[in-house]
Amino acid sequence: MKYAHIYCRVSTEEQGREGTSLQTQLEACLKYCQDKGYEVACRSSEVFSGLGLDRPRLNELREQVRAGEVDIVVVYCLDRLSRDPTHGVILTQEMEKHNVALEAVTETVDSSELGKLISYIRGYASKLEAEKIRERTMRGKKARAQAGRLPSGSHRRLYGYTYLPGKKQGQGIRQVNEDEAKWVREMFRWLVEEQMSTNKIMYRLREMGAPTPSGNAYWIKRTVQKMIRNPAYCGKTYAFTVTYGEPKKRLKPDSKRAKTGIIRKDRTEWIEIPNATPPMISEATFVAAQEQLERNKDLSNRNVKPANQYLLRGHLRCRRCGRRLWAFRKVKTRGNRRYSYPYYTCPRNLKQVSPVKCGQSSISASKVEGPVWERIRAILSEPELVVREVLRSQEQSKDVSLLQRSLDRVEAQLANREKQKTRAWKAFEITGDEEAFKANIALLQKEVATLEQERHQLQQHIEANRGFKLDLKAVEGVCESIRGNLMELDFHGKRLALEALNVTVWLDDGALFIEGAIPASVGSVESPLSEWHRPARRPEN
Repeated sequence: MKYAHIYCRVSTEEQGREGTSLQTQLEACLKYCQDKGYEVACRSSEVFSGLGLDRPRLNELREQVRAGEVDIVVVYCLDRLSRDPTHGVILTQEMEKHNVALEAVTETVDSSELGKLISYIRGYASKLEAEKIRERTMRGKKARAQAGRLPSGSHRRLYGYTYLPGKKQGQGIRQVNEDEAKWVREMFRWLVEEQMSTNKIMYRLREMGAPTPSGNAYWIKRTVQKMIRNPAYCGKTYAFTVTYGEPKKRLKPDSKRAKTGIIRKDRTEWIEIPNATPPMISEATFVAAQEQLERNKDLSNRNVKPANQYLLRGHLRCRRCGRRLWAFRKVKTRGNRRYSYPYYTCPRNLKQVSPVKCGQSSISASKVEGPVWERIRAILSEPELVVREVLRSQEQSKDVSLLQRSLDRVEAQLANREKQKTRAWKAFEITGDEEAFKANIALLQKEVATLEQERHQLQQHIEANRGFKLDLKAVEGVCESIRGNLMELDFHGKRLALEALNVTVWLDDGALFIEGAIPASVGSVESPLSEWHRPARRPEN
């Protein structure tokens, strides 16, 4: 009996949601295996581009091939496996190396040298066709926008409107949804006539129980700001206003998509879609709203505090929820006089961010900035140790990609063991052999325990190394420039030192934890997250 792995793939979410293409492929492959007398050991389907090799289900398939768990890989046609000829060669050679056959339902797979050459040429033609499809799709979107219809994508959905799908007259445009539109008009009225801030608008929407655009339980400030600045509400709709590129800072280091950074295009490249969105407010109201937003910005309390009061802006985090702490001024009244003090607080404690509080206590800037800088100054007084720490961290970070591949392999093996458990249950239901069933399950549980332990260790190593990227030249330059001037550094010099050392300070109920290029031999820190300072508390009355 030969065991087969069926692999099906589509390129777009629309195909995946409809299920027609995936279902058609699967049914054809199942019939093919039945006719050939193959036992289907595993079947996998995914929505992913065929131009890339890093695909979740394909990775599982390759892991099974390497482990020798299947004899045959069955696809509907070869371009379902890959649209890139080079990737196709890599996959076929990998299968040949492990004595796994590749078969397609709609075509014959020739393993001779001539057949490989023909497959490569066909793969190259398939890659060209994929590029043509991409170009035609973009051209079609632009033509649709120029014809007065919204192009496909998530931007068709806009709070206050209902999207009418289709390509005919009166379709592909938005229609006013009065249940939501009344809240949009109220937001602009509150801003222009009552001169309310976006914070107050958000609180009022929460109090009045207005439905949110995302369906979440409460409104947030960013949603209100984006809506009030959207010109679509006065009838002006634009498409292709942004493009995507390499981000300056990647929030998800393991993201499979390279170009996640949003880049706003020049206004001359925008395409206006006439009559796609009926106006909900007048253009004069929209202009007045933008002017009021600018006035609110000028009057904001955040613009009156000196920037040099917050040394740790961007470097201080809440250890409970992981958010960056916000810098603000706390105002206190004593007698007839008002005093303001610089503080840091977790944004989860502010109603404008979330009605559910984090619980992390706010902390005075004077209590945290002084001890942190004394710690950094002690570290910078021994620059050779700092450089040595950077070099050590860089060597560790080189192993992250290798560790991630190992983790992917372990994850695939764990998923495969779960499938083996299911097959063992099915075999027990058919044969009733309890002893064989217990032996198989015991062996699988032992393997799973070993794999889970390996996964935990890999995750710890990856977490320790990921995101620790430092510029050695920058660190050396900072150490050299401030070597004899540590006691007289100004605010900008101190900020430069924090950034060069990649310093992050964690706050947990008054206790401070520090990580970055911190040599363990300096001071009392023994690990990246060891507690080294707890500010003194004022005695309670």
